[in-house]
Amino acid sequence: MNHDEAVQLMTAEKYLLNELSPDVRDQFEEHFFDCMDCANDVRAGAVFIEKSKAVLGERPALVPARTPGTGHEKAGWLGWLRPAFTVPAIAVLLAVIAYQSLTDRVRPQVLASASLNISARGSASPAITIGKGEGFLLLVNITPSPGYSSYVADMYDPDGKLEWSIKIPASTTQDQWPVQVPGANRKPGNYSLEVRGISGSGESNVIGRRSFELQIGK
Repeated sequence: MNHDEAVQLMTAEKYLLNELSPDVRDQFEEHFFDCMDCANDVRAGAVFIEKSKAVLGERPALVPARTPGTGHEKAGWLGWLRPAFTVPAIAVLLAVIAYQSLTDRVRPQVLASASLNISARGSASPAITIGKGEGFLLLVNITPSPGYSSYVADMYDPDGKLEWSIKIPASTTQDQWPVQVPGANRKPGNYSLEVRGISGSGESNVIGRRSFELQIGK
């Protein structure tokens, strides 16, 4: 499981509410130990659980981390994160986690960046150093061309697998486009960005491909 999948599936919220299947729970537990964003979401939810006990004036009973006999009896220290909630507490918990996720996204950040000149030939591959799970910024330079109505940028990981695609509008005046790459559990290595020009009739033509080295710090 990667970070994008965890966010789209609201896995942190479902994890705290004990709504994940055993297999998905195991995948998420392995993921958030290496993902700072998901770990923060789980930590914030766990803190809220403790606070809600005092606010609601009751101590919820613990729900078993695993159902006996399923082969997933080992809960470890994470078992304390699985209490049963009253309906009002569940609603407030989801609101708090959603609010924290929103404020984290709008909070100003200083991102590591690299400039990729797609139209240049033989340029060196820049290096970007980030922490585990952090995002970064790609400054994509595209020479304006009247023959294209838009562009599509595809980022490939070190194994040559397509990680994501993004559509870039065509412009006769702007030649640099900042692309914010969201945080994920990526491995270090040489990544590449391929840009295709899309004509008015929908035809696609590769106009350039640049690589960059992603270095993962502590």
